[in-house]
Amino acid sequence: MATTNPYSLHLLASLKSEAEKVAAAEGTTLDQFINVALAEKLAALRTSRYFQDRAAGADLEAFDRLLATAGDEPPRLGDEMLPAENECSD
Repeated sequence: MATTNPYSLHLLASLKSEAEKVAAAEGTTLDQFINVALAEKLAALRTSRYFQDRAAGADLEAFDRLLATAGDEPPRLGDEMLPAENECSD
């Protein structure tokens, strides 16, 4: 089991009330709900930083060379791109 440290957290009353409702609906405690929410936020921030760091080191000339080798065959059945939700199909 992970070690925990008590931490006094000051929440807006409305935010705490809503979080308590969601935690109860999920069948968990407010503490557990906040821990999971914080873990998810940290994971999202780490993932964003990871991709930013990868992009910063990208070799765009190599990428352009790779794209230039692409064929002109149509996509295989099932690989077609679906139209974006905000695009109109004619």
